[in-house]
Amino acid sequence: MYTRRRRRYFALMTVCLTLFISAWAFVRLFSVPLAVAMCVIAAAIPPIAVIVANKREADDRWWDEEAAKPVEIDEFDELLWEEELRNDRPGDEGL
Repeated sequence: MYTRRRRRYFALMTVCLTLFISAWAFVRLFSVPLAVAMCVIAAAIPPIAVIVANKREADDRWWDEEAAKPVEIDEFDELLWEEELRNDRPGDEGL
């Protein structure tokens, strides 16, 4: 899921850089209006790439969805007990 979105983003940004570099490296030698048009198209790609990269897919979990498994009270108490044990190690007095 995340890898697919990242690949799409990098593909679009690669196209963007290719357009910019080729426009001013060698296309301008033949046609300046074509080089400017390539740069205008390349300038529109980054916002589109961000939108594509942040688009939610069907299998993505979103920020406002509930957690997959809520923590039970007993598990929470056990986690607190483990935390207290870590904090009460011998030799840590006076620190």
